[in-house]
Amino acid sequence: MRIDQALSDAVARLARCSTDETATPHLDAQLLLAHVLGRSRTWLYTWGDREVESVELERFNALIARREQGDPVAWLLGYREFFGLRLAVSPHTLIPRPDTETLVEQALSRMPATGVRALDLGTGSGAIALALAAERPAWQVTGIDIVPEAVALAQRNADALNITNACFEQGNFFSALSPSARFELIVSNPPYIDEHDVHLGQGDVRFEPRSALVAGKKGLADLLHLIDAARAFLASGGWLLLEHGYQQGADVRAALTDAGYTAVSTCQDLGGRERISLGQWHAASP
Repeated sequence: MRIDQALSDAVARLARCSTDETATPHLDAQLLLAHVLGRSRTWLYTWGDREVESVELERFNALIARREQGDPVAWLLGYREFFGLRLAVSPHTLIPRPDTETLVEQALSRMPATGVRALDLGTGSGAIALALAAERPAWQVTGIDIVPEAVALAQRNADALNITNACFEQGNFFSALSPSARFELIVSNPPYIDEHDVHLGQGDVRFEPRSALVAGKKGLADLLHLIDAARAFLASGGWLLLEHGYQQGADVRAALTDAGYTAVSTCQDLGGRERISLGQWHAASP
């Protein structure tokens, strides 16, 4: 079978089985066939008239069948690209999203190139921590996650990328830290979805760990905890940046302001929705 025909058949299969408005059958088929052939997506269209070997076609159809059942493309590939880094993924962590790159961009834009100790809470695959560490080799970046498998995955990603200025520890947010630890930057993409949110039954989210998605108080519980607790670990003048749901910006800004943070604001994601809220902490003089 030719490459273009294999793609066409796969797209039709994925389109028929999808009821999710965010489905991307063309992209999914391209990524999976490119993966099987060890080629780029551009190559597929340049050489669409080439024949797919029977063994490769069998592998491709097996992946399409799993995608028909809903398995995330990132799991089928074994990796996801994030901020120019290829990161291994697993069912123990969230799949890194492009919108989270906004958090990285905002953090980088607010901090100097050197002298920064950065903390990523709920690091998962290590996506945010490793993006920061890769972009700022002079920083010292720490990632913390409560799930031991996530910590191991993040460290494997660091090793594979030869990133040496990031380390990973197991703990429940700040519990792994010494009370004297201080950071110029604290970032987090914590659980922020309400347990009754209909999006939990859609797309890749159906397969991801609920512990990394759902929080109490209509999704605000972990965000409010981080806003309160981060003050004890921020150096004076340090920044706290939090990813949240697109309808939570006002609540997060209010909480940051009430907790004493200054320069509070919210940034939009790639779709123009409120996604990242932040504030600067100035410790009281002794």
